[in-house]
Amino acid sequence: MNRDSNAYTFIFAIIMVVVVASALAFTAVSLKPMQDDNIRKEKMQNILATIGIKVERPEAEAAFNQYFKKENQLSLTKDGDVDESVDAFNINLTSEIKKPVDEQRFPLFIAEKEGSEYYVIPLRGAGLWDAIWGYVALDDDMNTIKGVVFDHKGETPGLGAEITQTYFQERFSDKKIEDENGNFVGITVMKGGSQGNDNAIDAISGATITSRGVENMIKERLEHYLNYFKKEQSKVALN
Repeated sequence: MNRDSNAYTFIFAIIMVVVVASALAFTAVSLKPMQDDNIRKEKMQNILATIGIKVERPEAEAAFNQYFKKENQLSLTKDGDVDESVDAFNINLTSEIKKPVDEQRFPLFIAEKEGSEYYVIPLRGAGLWDAIWGYVALDDDMNTIKGVVFDHKGETPGLGAEITQTYFQERFSDKKIEDENGNFVGITVMKGGSQGNDNAIDAISGATITSRGVENMIKERLEHYLNYFKKEQSKVALN
C-alpha cells in the first residue's frame, strides 16, 4: 500500500488508536488492585488517626487489626441492632446514604486502646462546592470526642479546605455531643463558638458554608447511632 495515500494514513491512525487504547486499558486493569489496596489502607490510616495512632501506609493494616478487632467492626441498623451479614469496613457511605434509612447500614468501628474503648463513626456530607467526609471518634462515654479527621473534594484552598488541617481538627477534641441535660445536640461550628461551650468550636474564618457543612455532617451522621448508644449504656447501667 502506498504510504503516502489517504487510505494508508487512515488505517495507520486506526491501528494506533486501537493499540494505545488497549495499552491504557491493560494498564488501568493492572493498576486497579494496587489502587484499591491504597484506598483501603488510607481508610485505615484515617480511622486510626482519630484515636491518636499515626502510621505510615505500609504499617496501616497491622495497626488497624491490632486496635480494631474484626468482631468490633459493626454494621448497625437504624434501630441500633447489629447486622452480621454486612461487612462494616466495606460499606461505601457514598452509595449507602442514598438508600432509604430503613435499608441503610451504619458502620461503627470500636477500638481497644490502653484499657479504653473508642467508637469511630464514618462521616459524609456537603461543603460549599462538593462532598466532604471524615471520621469522628468518641470516648467510651459515647459523648466526648477523642478526635476527628476530615477531607474534601473541592473546597477552596485557604478557606473551606482548611478542614483538613490539624489546627482545625484539634478544636473538636474533648468537646461533647450532648448538652448538660444529656440531650444530643452535636457540635456547633461558629465564630467564637469555643468560649465556655462544650458543644461548639470556632469556625474557619471566611468559610461559613463549609463550616456549617461540617456541623451538619456530624449531627446528621451521629443521630443514626443514638439507638445503639442507648442500648449499650443501658447494659452498662444494669451491670
